[in-house]
Amino acid sequence: MSIALTPLEALAMQPRDKRNIAIGEIGAERLRTDWSLWAQPGQVAPPGDWRTWLLLAGRGFGKTRAGAEWVRGIAEADGAARIALVGATISEVRAIMVEGASGLLSIAPRKQRPRFEPSRNRLVWKNGAQAILYSGESPEALRGPEHSHAWCDELAKWSYVQTTWDNLQLGLRLGERPRALVTTTPRPIALLRALLADADVAVTRGATGDNPFLPSTFTEAMALAYGGTRLGRQELEGMLLDDLQGALWSRDLLERSRVRMLPEVRRVVVAVDPPAGVGGDACGIIAVALGPDGLGYVIEDASLHGAAPERWARAVAECVARHAADRVIAEANQGGAMVESVLRAAGLALPVKLIHATRGKVARAEPIAALYTAGRVRHVGAFPALEDELCGLTSGGGYHGPTRSPDRADALAYALTELMLGSHAPIVRARAL
Repeated sequence: MSIALTPLEALAMQPRDKRNIAIGEIGAERLRTDWSLWAQPGQVAPPGDWRTWLLLAGRGFGKTRAGAEWVRGIAEADGAARIALVGATISEVRAIMVEGASGLLSIAPRKQRPRFEPSRNRLVWKNGAQAILYSGESPEALRGPEHSHAWCDELAKWSYVQTTWDNLQLGLRLGERPRALVTTTPRPIALLRALLADADVAVTRGATGDNPFLPSTFTEAMALAYGGTRLGRQELEGMLLDDLQGALWSRDLLERSRVRMLPEVRRVVVAVDPPAGVGGDACGIIAVALGPDGLGYVIEDASLHGAAPERWARAVAECVARHAADRVIAEANQGGAMVESVLRAAGLALPVKLIHATRGKVARAEPIAALYTAGRVRHVGAFPALEDELCGLTSGGGYHGPTRSPDRADALAYALTELMLGSHAPIVRARAL
C-alpha cells in the first residue's frame, strides 16, 4: 500500500535542479506559510457535517500548528468570524496559541498577520475577524459571549472542564455552521469519553513519531525511555487509557510495578496458554523470573496470534532458551497430551508441567492481582498487550479487554502461581515492628 506524501515531501524527493526551480517559483514566504505544503494526515479538518473536530494526538505531533492554521483559515476567509481561543490558563493561551512558535502570530504571512491587543485579550485581523482569549480556569467568562468558532487546546488540562465546555457550547451559535476544534493529548476524563462517543464529533489521531520534522534523536530517546508505558502510550501515542470499574488491575498499579533492570534470578518459568485452534485466540507465552528478593519479575511476552502448533511451540522453545528457563507450565485443557508432545517436538528437554484448569480465567487471576497489590510483582519494561488484558479483567468474572480472550493474562497467572503460590514458592514472613 502506497503512503501519501505531503507536497513538501514530494518536492524534497525531486532532483536538486528541479527542486530549486520549484522553490524559486513558490517563493520563500509562501514556502514558510502555506499550510497545504506542510500539513500531515490528521492535521487537516476532516470532511463531513461535524460540529466538533477532536484532534487527539501525542506531544510534538503538531496539534498547535494544526489548530492555529484552522483558525487562520477561518479568520482570513470570513471577516465576521468570532473565534474563541480556550486553553488551560490565559498565560498558556497567549504563550502557546497566540505567541508561540506555532501560534497564530508566528504562522501568518507578514502582510496578513493579525493585531494582538493584550489588554483586551483579543486578536483582530484586517478584514474584521476576531479571536478572543479565554481559559478553563474562568468558565464564567464564556457565559454570554457568542462565537462562530472555537479552538480548545489541551482540554484535558482545564481546571473546570465540563462547566467551561458547557458555557462555550451554549454561546457557539453565530453563523450558519458553528464549529469547534479540540486539540489535546488524551487523559481519561469524562468529557473526552463523551466526545469520542458523540456522532457529531469527527476524530483524527496522531503520534509523536508521525511528525517528520522532529529530531530523530528526540523521538528515539522518547521511545527508549517511555515506549509501551502508560505515560508513553498516552503522551506519545495519543491513546486514551482508562480504568474499568471493578478492574483487578489499574494502570497506576502497573506503573508502580515497573522497573528497568532485572536482578540476579533464582528461577525462570515460561507459561503457555495454548489456543483451541489455528486462527482463533492468541497463544499466550509469558516468561517470569523469581528474584532473590522473593519478588516475581515479568521479563517477556512472547505471545503469538494465529500460529499453528508447530510455530507457537517453537516460540516457546526459543523463549526458554533466551531466559534459561527451568520449567514450562502449559494449560492442557486444549488438546491434553498434545500440548506436551508439540513442545517436545520443538526440542524442549526440560520439565513440562501440564495444568488442568478447573476455574475460569478471572478466578485464576484474582490471587495474582493480590500479589501486585501487595507489591510482590515487577514488570521489567513495558508489555502493552499483556497490560491491556490485565486491565480488562474485573472482579466477579468479567473480561472487557481489547481481545476476545485474555490469553496473555492467563499465561501470566500460571507462571506466577507456579513461582509464588505453588509448593516451591518462597515463604514470605511477617515481621513485627
